[in-house]
Amino acid sequence: MAAAASSPSPAPAAKKQNKWLRGNNKVIDRYLGEARAALAAAAQQDTEDGDDAAAAALGLVNLVLEMSPRAEAALELRARALLALRRYRDVADMLRDYIPSCGKSCCSGDDATTTTTSSCSSGSGDLAAASRMELLSPDRDRSDAGAAAARFLCFDVSELKRRLVAGFSRSSNTEAQWRYLVLGQACFHLGLMEDAVVLLQTGRRLASAAFRRESVCWSEDSFSPPNMTVSRRTSKSGSASVAPAASEAESVSQLLAHVKLLLRRRAAAMAALDAGLPAEAVRHFNKVLDTRRSVLPHPFATACLVGRAAAFRSAGRPADAIADCNRALALDPAFIPALRARADLLESVGALPDCLRDLDHLKLLYDAALRDGKLPGPSWRPQGGVRFGEIAGAHRTLTGRIQQLRGRVAAGAGEGCSVDYYALLGVRRGCTRSELERAHLVLTLKLKPVRSVSFAERLELVDEHRDLEAVRDQARMSALFLYRMLHKGYSFIMSAVLDEEAAARQQQDEAAVAARTTAAAAGTPTSMGPGLQGVFCRDMAVVGSLLSRGGFDRPIPVKCEAMSC
Repeated sequence: MAAAASSPSPAPAAKKQNKWLRGNNKVIDRYLGEARAALAAAAQQDTEDGDDAAAAALGLVNLVLEMSPRAEAALELRARALLALRRYRDVADMLRDYIPSCGKSCCSGDDATTTTTSSCSSGSGDLAAASRMELLSPDRDRSDAGAAAARFLCFDVSELKRRLVAGFSRSSNTEAQWRYLVLGQACFHLGLMEDAVVLLQTGRRLASAAFRRESVCWSEDSFSPPNMTVSRRTSKSGSASVAPAASEAESVSQLLAHVKLLLRRRAAAMAALDAGLPAEAVRHFNKVLDTRRSVLPHPFATACLVGRAAAFRSAGRPADAIADCNRALALDPAFIPALRARADLLESVGALPDCLRDLDHLKLLYDAALRDGKLPGPSWRPQGGVRFGEIAGAHRTLTGRIQQLRGRVAAGAGEGCSVDYYALLGVRRGCTRSELERAHLVLTLKLKPVRSVSFAERLELVDEHRDLEAVRDQARMSALFLYRMLHKGYSFIMSAVLDEEAAARQQQDEAAVAARTTAAAAGTPTSMGPGLQGVFCRDMAVVGSLLSRGGFDRPIPVKCEAMSC
């Protein structure tokens, strides 16, 4: 009895806990409702007011996550609020485990960045890699429905069976489908086009499957246009989550079609470049970069600019190739393929000091990658096919190349430090003045520093990147350097052309004098040169001086007209 009396009864504590949980759930539901209303208002307002409403919704959702870190509705609203605020990197960090490229890198193990990627957990923190692969499998809905139907084969009432199957399988994919839709849109803005296609297709497939399962529970009278769009859906925990409406489904379909079109055009450009058709590759890259349908994410545009630079180089247009590399580096100064391509181009035209500057910058990036154990930038950002395992070997090769180029520069201009301006301007040696002027005019009009910043207006810079003014300043400085190099090359080649023209005229004059001397020695009359035919002069004395300088010994009947002043 004493032991029983000393131990407190758990009934009052359980009642207090249940009362606290009920009050906490009421607060959570109220915050979620306000956050939902703020996001709906943000979608209908302009940029500034919409950002304020989305920021307010994000604050409310963060309060909910402090009280209930695993609330599915709060996680969804947080991801959608970050997407409305254009904080795409935060969305990718929150749902990193669902990015297919990160999953492949984690499973491959050949990249040192996979250790950091696998050790980091997503913001939601609720599904593992096996469940992700299961959700990505195309037969998941079929297998789940088949397994659930196999459990209830003993029931003869088909309507009850369909309702139970829909109820059991409702929360399996509906809790994860928003992840694919939101993350797919964020991956598009981050330039991860392949991942965006996979995620958007998976999210749309899961949404269609969920709608089909829910429509089983409806009566025939409920299939009206207002009921076809489900605005809210309740999970097992009782919390409501925002389901994709008809407008969102339409926008996702349009975005998916746009991404597929961009990928097809880029694939066609790379195929044309591999087939030895650089002009065709340039045409396809121009369609990608000059798109007017939607904004273009700057990571994807950076990779396309480097690809078009390779096509320009294959077509014998190094100035255009250097200009594209300058644009790519203005967007992303740490993009390794752009630095490699510009260094190779500068070395091919003989600009060795500028090539050494790019190679030193590339060496600093390699040193930082070896020190940090990962490539520059986030682990999911594409680096044009560059892998961390290649950095050590590329660093050794780069060190030897830098030493060799420094030796060539120290040897002087006679050992390869003079720029090949003919290759830079795209003209042949011994070109005429008209060919040189035409080539220079085309390049200067195309690569003018004033026009070099217009490309950034068609691109979208993600939130962690520099602002637009910094990109414009970097592009303007690089374009000014290339413009000065082109003008210097034009002056150098024009002086050579003028020297060749002067030497040709002198050679013609010497040949004419030699011919007249030979004719005078032979005693044969010489005809008047073409330079004295049709001469109109005001003074006869000038005509006589012209005839005397022509070396005429005998008077030749020439019809000359004079006009007195």
